[in-house]
Amino acid sequence: MNESTVHLEKSHHVARITLSRPHVLNALDLATHARLAEIWDEVESDDEVWAAVLTGAGDRAFSSGQDLTELGRRLRGGPVRSSIGSHGMPGHPRLTERFRMSKPIVARVNGLALGGGFELVLACDVVVAAEHAYFGLPEARLGLVAGAGGVFRLTRQAPFRAALGHVLTGRRISAAQALAYGLVNDVVPATELDDCVDEWVADILRCAPLAVRAAKEMAYASAARPLAEAFAARYDWEDRRMASADAVEGPTAFLERRQPVWQGR
Repeated sequence: MNESTVHLEKSHHVARITLSRPHVLNALDLATHARLAEIWDEVESDDEVWAAVLTGAGDRAFSSGQDLTELGRRLRGGPVRSSIGSHGMPGHPRLTERFRMSKPIVARVNGLALGGGFELVLACDVVVAAEHAYFGLPEARLGLVAGAGGVFRLTRQAPFRAALGHVLTGRRISAAQALAYGLVNDVVPATELDDCVDEWVADILRCAPLAVRAAKEMAYASAARPLAEAFAARYDWEDRRMASADAVEGPTAFLERRQPVWQGR
């Protein structure tokens, strides 16, 4: 496995994951998916990681999506299975199917995020984009379907008719349009991208890690539930937060007029 397809750096409670195939616009081949699965396992299990940042190398693309050259070679060997989900494929479960991933993930988008690259962005929790970024699901133009969550998530995260128009045509979404649709949290000049990402990460780290995970779990798990059911449900990370030292540290620090010192447990 070629680990150079993805770089992982961990420091100060943050894991920074970089798709590193800039010569092909950070296209996602099978080796990249396999390496990413290892990284997500590590990020989720490492108690010292409280947040993650996902980005692509260079300033041209976050990721252009599936490596079509590799796909073409595979197709010459015979029909390829359905593109819906990653079961039975390298990297399963991919980020797009890690529905219980607890750590918050910030997408840093500096350029194109197309196809599987856009699907990765849609699976992140906070999205910061450079002004020159473009998003899109061009699969239909290639006889494919955005089955790694693109069709499902885009029609949930953007206004339905607008989202469906992009799914059916493969039209690209500018950074400004993405902001208007609510698909991204911030759009900034490329020169300010890192500072903006760092501000989001710093704000996440100011919060109690277990409170962040509980809030994330509650938001996603309750999204399709009636409000009464959402109130009545049990949430694993909320149970952990309530039993944690940090649940005491926060109010105590407030009373003592000092900054809280989070333990993450």
